[in-house]
Amino acid sequence: MPQGKVIIFSAPSGSGKSTIVNHLLALHPEFEFSVSATSRAPRGRERDGVEYHFMDAGSFRRLIAQDAFVEYEEVYADHFYGTLKSEVERIWAKGNVIIFDVDVKGGANLKRYFKDAALSILIVPPSMEELRRRLEKRATDSPEAIEERLAKAGSELEFAHGRFDVEILNDDLPTAFAEAEKTVDKFLGI
Repeated sequence: MPQGKVIIFSAPSGSGKSTIVNHLLALHPEFEFSVSATSRAPRGRERDGVEYHFMDAGSFRRLIAQDAFVEYEEVYADHFYGTLKSEVERIWAKGNVIIFDVDVKGGANLKRYFKDAALSILIVPPSMEELRRRLEKRATDSPEAIEERLAKAGSELEFAHGRFDVEILNDDLPTAFAEAEKTVDKFLGI
């Protein structure tokens, strides 16, 4: 596989990583979002091939068996997420920098795979209470799903400690934007 630059954003669900990624994508036309594959159903207005490549768990497992993923994770029972090798090749063929917006374990796996070609950034919520508020305000999950996400967030943050190049606290969005811009520009030598 040809080698280009990779920027990995990870965080517990609701921490604001997608907002920060979208901000950077708007600033840098040479950046391209890597669309992950998932076996979960679309939420809200999500569209196949845009936010995710949606498929059922059986199809995801067949692609695993075919070694079609750079990395993948079974995040919840029968809910897989992964990075397709074909997606990486497609973006690098255009000469673009790949931006990943993935869960914490996926981010650590991508950093291990891409090594020094990757910058891994962990977006950290200011508190678990604020994370709960953000997930409730998003209104895309049931109360049970929110509780599951909060429980997972605690273990993700523990797991993430020391595994990412940079941690950015998303307490104030403009400040988080500025820190992300500075970190990415330094990595790319801009």
